[in-house]
Amino acid sequence: MQMSDLPDFMSYKDKFNKRAFIEKISRIAKRSGAKFVYAALVLYYTLDSNKVSFKDKALILGALGYLISPLDVIPDAIPLAGLSDDLAVLIYVVKKVWGDVGDDIKKKAKDKLTQWFDSDEVKEADDLFKNDRTEDPV
Repeated sequence: MQMSDLPDFMSYKDKFNKRAFIEKISRIAKRSGAKFVYAALVLYYTLDSNKVSFKDKALILGALGYLISPLDVIPDAIPLAGLSDDLAVLIYVVKKVWGDVGDDIKKKAKDKLTQWFDSDEVKEADDLFKNDRTEDPV
């Protein structure tokens, strides 16, 4: 996926705030699926990492700001398609920063998933990049 294929999510980086993120994720968790929520949580927890550059944190803020913004290219209220643009942005940014995501962040995100999903659903997040055009996260 190329940057030109994505909506201008970087214009949303100033719209991110932690409370709005938690509210949105908890509201859409079940309908969006474990893989979607896992990608969002990985990015959320990566913001606190000192392994990630300022530039990558700006990308993360843009992606998470786009996720919580009520103004999407495809409105979230549209069944199935409504979160597809959000997922594309999340996966794009996760792939960009994946090499800097520590096991501690992955575990923290998985632990949080168990609050919204059963164990079978949590397993879906194990193959975060499966069913994407490229399965290699780098």
